[in-house]
This record gives sequence, C-alpha cells and structure tokens, in this order.
Amino acid sequence: MNVTHTAPGYCYRCPLGLSYPSCEVKCARDVEDVIRYETSGAVAAFIGEPIQGVGGTVTPPPEYFAIVCEIIRKHGGLCIADEIQTGFGRTGAHFWGFENWGVTPDLVTMAKGIGNGAPLGACVTRPEIAQTMTRRIHFNTFGGNPVSMTQGLATLEVIDAEGIQENAHRVGSHLKSRLFELQERQSLIGEVRGLGLMLGVELVRNRASKEPATAETAEVLERCKERGLLIGKGGLFGNVLRIKPPMCLLRDDADFLVDCLDEVLSGLTGPQM
Repeated sequence: MNVTHTAPGYCYRCPLGLSYPSCEVKCARDVEDVIRYETSGAVAAFIGEPIQGVGGTVTPPPEYFAIVCEIIRKHGGLCIADEIQTGFGRTGAHFWGFENWGVTPDLVTMAKGIGNGAPLGACVTRPEIAQTMTRRIHFNTFGGNPVSMTQGLATLEVIDAEGIQENAHRVGSHLKSRLFELQERQSLIGEVRGLGLMLGVELVRNRASKEPATAETAEVLERCKERGLLIGKGGLFGNVLRIKPPMCLLRDDADFLVDCLDEVLSGLTGPQM
C-alpha cells in the first residue's frame, strides 16, 4: 500500500536511543530522512494519533507534531489527525487531541466517541481537499444511517450540556496525580503518562533496565477484573495499562481505580515502601 512508518515520539523508550530535550526531537526530524530514503518523495499524507492508543498511550514531546507537519507540507503532503481515541474532549484541556500540540491538521478522522457506542465514523477536511472525492466513485452501504446520525447528534449535545470535557480534565487530573503517587510506592510502575482520561501506566520489572513486565501486566488485568475493574493493555510489549474510562467518570470512581491497582500490584510484588 506504499505506507511507510516513522519513529514515534516515545521518550520513555526512545527508538533512537536519545534523551529529551537534548535530542532536539530527532524522532520528528527523522521524518525527513524517511521521505528521502524510503519514499518516492511525493508524499500523499502523514497520519498520526495525537496520543497513541493501542501503541501504549505514547504521549509525544510538545514539539513533535509541529515539526512533522512542517516537514510533510514542505514535501507537498497533507497532515491527518487520527482522533478516533483522543477526540471529543477525552484529553481534557481541549476538544481535539491535536490542539494539545498547537497544530492544525488538513483532515481529521473521528469515530467511537462521536456515537457513544453506536457505529459511527466521520472525516472532516477543507472544501478544496474534499473536492477530490467528486472525481472518484465512492460508495458506503452504511453511510448516512439516520439512527447513527441521531445518536451522534445526541452525544454531542450531552458532551456540551453536561460538561463532559471539563469532567475529563478535572477527574483525569486527579486520577493522574494519584497514579503518580502510586508510582512512588509500586516498583512495577515505570512511567505514568497521558492527558485527561486517556492515561497509560507502563509496567517494568526493573526501572533501570526498563525490562517490560508483560506477564505481570496480563496478571494485573485479570486480578483487577476479579475486583470489578476493567482495564485494557497495549504497547509494543503488551506491558502498558491503558486507562480510558467513560468520560462521565466520577472522582470516587477514579479513587476506586487507583486503590484497586494498589491492592493488585501489592499482591504481585509484596509490601512496598
């Protein structure tokens, strides 16, 4: 499909073996070399999640996307923000994930959050880019489904009326703060990262070597489930707890989540200082 991948802004496990900020965000600048050596030079587009989801809640350096977008546009390409997981206020301070990084994409793809469970996806772009579709045959059996459209509109109304984005910011900040406190007590936690109610907890067997605690992560999921807490996992090694709860999460729910994790982690490693 002529798709080429670039290095992620994954500071905890930098694929280039560098450290931020002395690295000068080489992971982003490496995009230019990828274009030069791995493509024809005629770039169609760059597609990126503002925060990687399945990739392990990888949260890039603040400058990452601004550097990438400048490079892509210099080579004639478009910048696409994949907001399927980060959109609709989940990151808290902003409605869209890309706003956290001070960039404006050329296209935005969205789904999941827009329908609150109903099958619904959409793409937003500028008229001159959308005009391309008039020169192509495009058909979607389920496109424009009136039931999904109605649920999508209702979901957007609730997000506004009930202050769901602000709740993600407020409760997410409390949850992240408590996870940082948990990190101080639980040696299995290598890093806590993310924004709003899109958080990741990377588990390692040794903080110095950063050996992935893959088996332990799977066990944490099972023990949490037994206690009534459902958490996902992801990351290159399957060792990142993906915490992406419903955006109506309450402060008490966040406390339950952290307390449950504390109990489970203590059961795996023994009493912690």
